[in-house]
Amino acid sequence: MRSGRLVSATAGAAVLALGLAACGGSGDTGDTSDGSTGGEDMAGGEVEVFTWWAAGSEKAGLDALVGVFEEQHPDFTFVNGAVAGGAGSAAKDLLQSRLQAGDPPDTFQAHAGAELQDYIDAAQIEDVSALYDEFGLTDAFPPDLVDRLTTEDGAIYSVPSNIHRANVVWANPTVLEDAGLDPAAEYADLDAWYEALDAVQESGATALSIATTWTQVHLLETVLLSTLGPEAYTGLWDGSTDWEGPEVTAALEHFERLMSYTNGDRDGLDWPDATQQVIDGDAGFNVMGDWAEAAFQEAGSMAPDDYVYFPVPGTDGEFDFLADSFTMPVGAPNPDGTRAWLDTAGSTEGQEAFNKAKGSIPARTDADTSDFSEYQQTAVEAFASDTIVSSLAHGAATPVATLNAISDATSKFTTGASDLATFQSELAAATM
Repeated sequence: MRSGRLVSATAGAAVLALGLAACGGSGDTGDTSDGSTGGEDMAGGEVEVFTWWAAGSEKAGLDALVGVFEEQHPDFTFVNGAVAGGAGSAAKDLLQSRLQAGDPPDTFQAHAGAELQDYIDAAQIEDVSALYDEFGLTDAFPPDLVDRLTTEDGAIYSVPSNIHRANVVWANPTVLEDAGLDPAAEYADLDAWYEALDAVQESGATALSIATTWTQVHLLETVLLSTLGPEAYTGLWDGSTDWEGPEVTAALEHFERLMSYTNGDRDGLDWPDATQQVIDGDAGFNVMGDWAEAAFQEAGSMAPDDYVYFPVPGTDGEFDFLADSFTMPVGAPNPDGTRAWLDTAGSTEGQEAFNKAKGSIPARTDADTSDFSEYQQTAVEAFASDTIVSSLAHGAATPVATLNAISDATSKFTTGASDLATFQSELAAATM
């Protein structure tokens, strides 16, 4: 696979993509001030939107987007198809069963990037690039983002509703102060961070909170990025970096050491639980994507008094990218409703409402983020200036099958079922 882009779609998917115009809503459309097409809805009916945003700050983001959808497209009725489960593991399993049974929802959430390739190869989603022209998205989205969304044959298969950053450390300043640390300190690399982790651990708090396997893979990707740098990290996904080389060995040794600072109940938790440990003062640090920002906001926490944040040590100037996006499934029961939802998801008003609630930033460059949180303002600046790489744990860097194999290898390693050498060999095999 070429770095940063999806590989070429199969011929069958390309042929199916030609049917998009017939699947789209009818009626004339025109641009409006909120970035939606503003076209008159000619059909209406129920629109099932399948996501894994079932609770907490994630549901708050979805609710905000639904509110805009109901304003922009009042003839359609939103049906919540959310399935609980961190990073969508349960939702993806159920979704695949439905797609294989010919029972797709009207649209489903998927991470933009290589995660979509399995759906493309199975001819389960439509090319929506015609909607980019119709909705004005090609001009509204950054060129680099459009490039990452475009396959080698020029097709686009989803509309992103946001941009998330994965390589962020969140910390509780009171816990750090109690450990004799300066909460405003940042750390040049992982070696420098170990001293702080040691201090928190010695104070009696959990040094680094973490949860179930996908959050461990999330930590792993940030360690790989920190140790290898952006070019070699990207090379892991395009074949130019040797998974069995000494640089990867060094990264895995860092990962092993970081896992030694984590909570023993991790495998029974999900990301909100690990973040909550920092909010409650039970843990000093947590590595998580910036959906954690929404959790801090929901808890009434204010930076920098109640929490602080900084790039994972060794990744300053690098933006580990992922994006939630929505698709048009082949055989969607209400394709006009799908089109209406994609219109809202890509609109200025929809992206402003959704991202303010979810902790992420709009994919649109013309969105007004002046009243977003302090953290989100830094993310806007970073995405515009940093070196961008694709997330492993969140579907931007690899297809689902590869991620599943990496997750299995990681779980074996962190539960003591394999040693580091075996772990490295299994990671190499997963990416062949």
